[in-house]
Amino acid sequence: MAWLNTNHVMSQTTRFTLSQADIPRQWYNLNADFPEPLPMPLHPGTKQPVTPELMTAIFPENLVMQEMCPDRWVEVPEPVRDIYALWRPTPLLRAVRLEQALQTPAHIYYKYEGASPAGSHKVNTAIPQAYFNKVAGTKRLATETGAGQWGASLALACKLFGLECNVYMVKVSYQQKPYRRMLMHTWGATVHPSPSDQTNYGRKLLAEDPDCQGSLGIAISEAIEDTATHPDTKYSLGSVLNHVCLHQTVIGQESIKQMEMAGEEPDVVFGCAGGGSNFAGIAFPFIQKKIKEGKNYRIVAVEPSACPSLTEGELRYDFGDTAETTPLMMMYTLGHKFMPPSIHAGGLRYHGMAPMVSHALKLGLIEAQAVHQTKVFEAGTLFARSEGIIPAPESAHAIAAVVQEAIAAREAGKKRVLLFNLSGHGLLDLSSYESYLSGKIQDV
Repeated sequence: MAWLNTNHVMSQTTRFTLSQADIPRQWYNLNADFPEPLPMPLHPGTKQPVTPELMTAIFPENLVMQEMCPDRWVEVPEPVRDIYALWRPTPLLRAVRLEQALQTPAHIYYKYEGASPAGSHKVNTAIPQAYFNKVAGTKRLATETGAGQWGASLALACKLFGLECNVYMVKVSYQQKPYRRMLMHTWGATVHPSPSDQTNYGRKLLAEDPDCQGSLGIAISEAIEDTATHPDTKYSLGSVLNHVCLHQTVIGQESIKQMEMAGEEPDVVFGCAGGGSNFAGIAFPFIQKKIKEGKNYRIVAVEPSACPSLTEGELRYDFGDTAETTPLMMMYTLGHKFMPPSIHAGGLRYHGMAPMVSHALKLGLIEAQAVHQTKVFEAGTLFARSEGIIPAPESAHAIAAVVQEAIAAREAGKKRVLLFNLSGHGLLDLSSYESYLSGKIQDV
C-alpha cells in the first residue's frame, strides 16, 4: 500500500471547523423548492388527504405544523440551538490518508456527525422533537428504533427536557447491539424488544411466530399503539417524515460553509439511506443549490442491497408500518409487509423511503445505489485503518460508494471532489466488525 510522505500529509489542511455562531438559525425545507408539489399523505381509511387535526392524535400540533409547512425556512428555537452547541457545528474533514490508500486523485471529504453525545446524527431531530413536545405539554414519548442510534438520541433528548421515553427496539438489533440498549437505559429510557408483549399487535405476532426477529415497520406499529393507549403520550419518529428531514438540514448547511472554507465544491455528495434522515440532512441543502443555482452535483443515496427500496421498490402509496395504522405516504417501497433480512446495518432495515427523498429521486434530483453487506464492511474497515474512525455500518454504505467513485477517478485519471456524511461512529457496533473480520458476515 502506497502512502504519502508523512510531512506532506500533515502539511495539508484536513479539518474545517466553524464557530458556534455558525450553528444554523433556520432549518431548510426542500418542499418549498420542489418543481412539482410533494403528494399529500392519505388517511388509511378514507384515502383522502390527511388533515392537521388527524395528525394531532399522535403528534403535537407544533410538529404537525412543521410537517405540513410550506415555508422555505423554519426558525430553530434558541433552547434547541443552546443544546446543539454541545456538539455543533460538527467538523468537516478531508480523508487524505484514505485518498492515499486508494491511490486516487479524488479529494474525499466527510462531515462527521459521530461527534454528538449519542454518537450519531439522530440527535439533530431528537432535541427539537423533545423540545416541541415539552412546549406542547407532552409528558411521555413512545418511539421505535432499529440499530439503536435513534432510540439513544431520543432517550438523551427526553432526559434533557424531563420527558419519559418508551422505546420499541427491533429484536434482532436488541440482541445484536446490547450496548445501544444500555445507553438508552443510562439516559433513563425503557426499552422493549419488538415484537414485544407490551402491545396487542406485538402479542399477536409473537403468538404467530415466537422467534420473529422484528422490523422497523413492526416497531412503529407498537409505538403508535402505545401512544394511542397511554395518556399524555405522543409518538416520535427518527426518520421518514418531513419534519425529521427538516431538522437534519443543519448538516448540509454547515457542510456548504465548510466546503467553501476548503476552497472546493463537491462533484458528488453521498449519504446512506434507510428511512432517509441522514441522506436528507447532507443532501437537501445541496439540492436547493442544484434547483436554484443550476449546480450540477451528483447526489447519491446509498442503500443496502438486502433492503433496496430506492433501487428496486415501487413508487406508490404505502403504509409506514406493518399494522397499517399510519397515513398512506407516496414513497418508494418494498411493501409494508416486507420482512428485511437481519443485516448488521439495523438503521437501514426499513421497507420504504422518506416521501421527500422519494420525490427527489422521481424528479431526477438525486440517484440511488445499492451495495452488499460484505462491501460495506470492507469499506468501513479500510476507512478505520486509514482515517482512524470506526464508522457505523449504516455510514459505511456511503463509504463503500465513495471508494467505488474514488477508484473510478483513479482509473480515469481525473480529480473528483467527493463529500459524504459519516452519520455515526461504530464503537457500539464492534461485534459486527469482529464478525466481518472473522469471515462470518455474508451477503444477503
